[in-house]
This record gives sequence, C-alpha cells and structure tokens, in this order.
Amino acid sequence: MKTVPALVLVLFMVFTLSATAFAGGGGPPKNFTKGEFLEVDRAAGTAVFQASGSDVPETLMLGKGVNAGSISPGRKVMVTLEEQEGLTYAKKVETMFLDLSLSKFISLMVVGLVGGLLSGFIGSGGAFVLTPSMMSLGVPGAIAVASNMCHKFPKALVGTYKRFKYGQVDVKLGLVMAFSAIFGVQTGVTVQKAILNAWGNAGSNLYVSVVFVIVLVVVGGYVLRDAVRLARSDADDTTSSLALKLQQLNIPPMMNFKTAGVRISAWVTLPLGFATGMLAATIAVGGFIGVPGMIYVVGASAIVASATELLIAFVMGAWGSIQWGLSGLIDIRLTLLILSTSLIGVQLGALGTTYVKDYAIKLVMAAVMLIVAVSRGAKVPGYLGDLGLIAPLEPGTASVLNFISFWALVAALGTAGVIITTAMVRGMMKARQEEKALAAKET
Repeated sequence: MKTVPALVLVLFMVFTLSATAFAGGGGPPKNFTKGEFLEVDRAAGTAVFQASGSDVPETLMLGKGVNAGSISPGRKVMVTLEEQEGLTYAKKVETMFLDLSLSKFISLMVVGLVGGLLSGFIGSGGAFVLTPSMMSLGVPGAIAVASNMCHKFPKALVGTYKRFKYGQVDVKLGLVMAFSAIFGVQTGVTVQKAILNAWGNAGSNLYVSVVFVIVLVVVGGYVLRDAVRLARSDADDTTSSLALKLQQLNIPPMMNFKTAGVRISAWVTLPLGFATGMLAATIAVGGFIGVPGMIYVVGASAIVASATELLIAFVMGAWGSIQWGLSGLIDIRLTLLILSTSLIGVQLGALGTTYVKDYAIKLVMAAVMLIVAVSRGAKVPGYLGDLGLIAPLEPGTASVLNFISFWALVAALGTAGVIITTAMVRGMMKARQEEKALAAKET
C-alpha cells in the first residue's frame, strides 16, 4: 500500500510529459503582464512600470479606465496593455496579492480546515468552498483559482492514500479519468487566460461566479433529490438508470474497474475526465462534476466515487499548478496557509466515510453546493457593474449583497461541519454498539 503514492507520481509524470507536446507553454498572453509601478504622474497621465523579470522600466500611458489615484507604487499588479498610435497604454490595472491581516490569516486557516474536511469526506467540496471564500476575502478570481489548485495536489495525495487504505479508491478508474483530465486542465487554463486578457479581474470574477451558480444549482439540486430519496427509504444506494444503460454500450475499448464493480466503455470515462479537468482549471473546481459523474454516469458508489476523485484531483492539481506557476499567478502565502490546516481536515473527513452511508455523503455535497451558489450569485450584480454591463450598484445595495454573500458562505462552512460531525458521531456510536453486541453474543 505504501507504493501507491509513488506509483501515482510516476504515472502522473508520464502523463504530463505526453501532454507537454500540446501544452503550448503556459505563460500569460502577450498583452498581459505583471510587475509594479515605480512612479505615477497624475497630471501627465503616465506611470513608470517595471515588468517582472525585467531590469528596464518603461513609461506607460494610463488608459481612460485607469484611476491614477488607485495605483500604489511598489505593489504587484496585473496590467493589460494596449497599443495606440505607437504608444503603450495600461488599459486595466488590478492588484495581484491580498494584504494579509490577522483576521484574514485566521479566516484562511479555518476555511482550509473545513475545505480539507469536505475533500476527505466527499472527494470534492474543498475547492467550491475555498475559491469563493478567498474571493470574498478580496483575492482576485484568477489568483484564487491558481492558488487553490496549487494547494490541491498535496492534500489530495494524502486523502487518496488514506482512503486507499480503507479499500475505497479505484486506482484504475482514477488514472483513466486523470489522463483525459490533463487535457481538460490545459483547455481550462487557456480559457481563463483569454478572459483575463479581454476583461481583467472583473471579467474573471464574473466568469467564475456565473459558472459556479449554474453548475452548483443544477448538480446540487439533482444530488439533493437523490440523497433525500435514499434517506427516507433508508435503503442502500442503487445504480442510476443512466449508468446501467451506458454500461450496456459495447464500444471498444471496454474497461473493467474492480473496486467500483463496473465494466464500461472508455468513451464514457474519458469525456467525463476532460470535463472535470476543464472545470478544475477554469474555476478550480472539478470534483462536483467528477464525483456525481462517476456516481450517475459510470455507476460507482458514492464512497468509491468520492475516494477516486481525490486521485484525479492529485494528478490534475499538479499539472494545473505547473501551468498557473508558469503564469506567475499563484500566491504561495495563500497556498501554504490553506494547506497547513486542510491536510488535517482531509484525514478527518476520510475517517468519517468509514462510519456513514452513501446518502450522507450526497447530502453534504448537495447542501454545500446550493448554499455556495447563493453566496456566489449575490456577487454577480457587482461584477456586472464593474464591467459596465449594468449600471453601477448603489452603495447600500452593494453592502446588502456583500452581506448575503459572506454569511451564505459562513452558513455553507457551518452546515458542512455540522452534518459531517453528526454523521461521524452517530456512525461511531452505532459501530461501537454493534461491536459490544457481537462481543456479548460470542461470550
């Protein structure tokens, strides 16, 4: 069993080397650069800018949408450039990295703990809590996505090994899906860079939020309905009708997945892995597609699907981190803070799966998805206003929406913690009662 992490790492390296042929580098777009402003001349509408990796400063004209008063010399920024009449204009300027106060420091560690707990318990969930949490604390969307993906793969490796020891990981299924997920990750990184290039942080934030709301509501609603059905009947989980039909398709190559107890065509698993990887790279979330996909499309149980998703998350997290790292958009401070507590949470969450039924995992997944959808949805009007697609929000309206977004996120974290803890305690008590009854019977 100790050879599994090494095996996964070796296979990951093989996959990444094969993907390098089409990766196309990983640097930012040509008219998108990072660096810091050294001086700002408000009267002339110019600023002296030094790009990262360059020793030669250059003077930029400030575009109409850039407020010279908001530029702080010496701070790392992302700048979108535009050429006009032989002059280089700074079209958009966004601050890259968050100022870490004590309250934000503590908040990130708490969020990391709960995100790790969710990841270990349902195989996903950490990302769709962590990304919006970081954005609510003021982290730009692209930085939140990149930093979250960077913290994902070491945490996922720990969770994979922990749940492999419980016999819940289908290594073959995970690696097959991870292979196509790498291609999805590369596509997703390209999409995010294109959005940053065209619309800057506001566009990236809007894109992340809208995709969150749409996918979380659709998938979360379906999973919730299934969880409630199973909870009311108190029956064991059954394979979905869609999965049964797909398993009957005899399209070579056919693959047998022993732990999942499934025989299905590779042409079902590969597209699912691609979609998982693409979402993971574009919004740092792929598990809420990967886990339901393995349950309702492939036909794996919720416990096996959630465990196998951790293996997929490790592979695509490592590859995505390489791509985002080449773009210089990873805030290593956020990555390390979240990782420090999520590594603890992921082991506790993995332990909890040994004491609960499948519907408990689905219930947690659905509840967090739907509540986080409310949190992100409340931020959409503000991003639309930032892009000029609607009239700017009134201060009072913006304050109310920010209040809703923040407390909905807190509710999501609290709900997840309560449901998982309650399920673990009940499961442990029931297991002990069964052990005592068995011991008494043997005596």
